[in-house]
Amino acid sequence: MTPAPDAPGKLGEAIDPAQIQRYVVDLDGWIRARQDELGDLDHAAIAAGRGQELAGDMSLLMALWKAIHDRYQLVFATWDGGRVLQQERERISALIWGRLDGATDMPGGLAVSLPEACRLNDAMTGQLRTKLALAPDASAQAARVRDLRAQLERIRDQVGLEPSNTQEAAARTLAGLMLRLDSVTERLERGADVGGLLGPIEMEATTFERDLIVGNARRRDARSKVLSARELRADLEAREQALQKLADTCVATVDTAPRFAVPDVDALGPVPVTPDEIEGYLAKLDRVSQALEFAQHKYADALAEHADLVALLDAYVAKAQAEGVAGSADLVESEKQARAVLARRPAPISVAQQLVATYQTWLQKEIAR
Repeated sequence: MTPAPDAPGKLGEAIDPAQIQRYVVDLDGWIRARQDELGDLDHAAIAAGRGQELAGDMSLLMALWKAIHDRYQLVFATWDGGRVLQQERERISALIWGRLDGATDMPGGLAVSLPEACRLNDAMTGQLRTKLALAPDASAQAARVRDLRAQLERIRDQVGLEPSNTQEAAARTLAGLMLRLDSVTERLERGADVGGLLGPIEMEATTFERDLIVGNARRRDARSKVLSARELRADLEAREQALQKLADTCVATVDTAPRFAVPDVDALGPVPVTPDEIEGYLAKLDRVSQALEFAQHKYADALAEHADLVALLDAYVAKAQAEGVAGSADLVESEKQARAVLARRPAPISVAQQLVATYQTWLQKEIAR
């Protein structure tokens, strides 16, 4: 089983064109080879009468392969035969190291990066091969040991990404697997048949590697959600303060003003940092955001109604001046009353509406003379 090629660069980096070209070629070869291998495994499972038993594993592997293949197509299209400037090279970096969209059948519905998806596919393909016992028992045992040792080195790198509270336990698990593999290697060097010992280690190593990859993806996903939650909370706090000022202005300006409580963002408590809690907290932030937006519209509409009445009165007065009737005693008195009511704090809007309408009626009467 050929492992996936190592991905170049890192997120946000404009990857060197030569590295991109090598990766595109190697990944294309890996994708083609893995498709053939998965086809062979599927046929082997059916031939062994275990097609139904292993259908879930095959479906997940094919979903992973499809997600990888789809992302490779985007990388290949962006690569465009090497016609790439810095912007395209940065975009390729984002395609490789960003979250894989559309991979809904991954463990836990995670959106992992392209290299992580490839490693997951490698690990789970090896696990499926072990379940079907397709590896030969003779000279290939040494190759299986080499593959296991390479896998444990990948796991060592993955353990280094674990947080401090779980890293020690993960390191102990890795050390146990390496001790067992060393023991198997010694027996193999003495000429013993170790096929029965390799299978359990392969299964445990694969499960362990998969769990580490999935766990790291979950934490990264949670971290991004935590950052999003912090940014949203800061935005809501600023909006809360602005809305309170808007509400105070509205209450002081308009009678009767809307009466909506301004949501208190502090009541939500601090932003949690655990995956189990962050989803619920984000939902709460969303509800607060909707409440703030609703209240903002109501207070702004009430203030706008007052401003519209002032503008409407100004327009009627301008029309009266254009018609040469602005000096009419009835219009002068009507305007004075309307402006006096509109200038009150708070201004009774219903009365102001009637007074502006009265000015309009007097204006129509004067123009009709």
